[in-house]
Amino acid sequence: MRAERPFRFGLVAGRTGGARQWAELSRRAEALGFDTLLVPDVVGGPAPMIAAAAAAAATTNLRVGSYVLVAAFRRPRMLAWEASTLHQLSGGRFELGLGAG
Repeated sequence: MRAERPFRFGLVAGRTGGARQWAELSRRAEALGFDTLLVPDVVGGPAPMIAAAAAAAATTNLRVGSYVLVAAFRRPRMLAWEASTLHQLSGGRFELGLGAG
């Protein structure tokens, strides 16, 4: 028997525009009912883990995370450490997206 999972809505945002704008975007996403705010791992965009941490600090229920991190750019041990810390500091609201790039 398969358990039902609730349908969730997410937002992918890759431009911060600065700390104030990023916090406002994060709070607005939460207020509009989005479940997740994910940050892509692209050159010229914000660092996904740092942006996710800032979004978590600005919100209370919004799940935050990486859209798809390029695994080849990160050492597994360091990524696990950062993900674990962000998971703890966000109250369990962190979601890790990982890919081959």
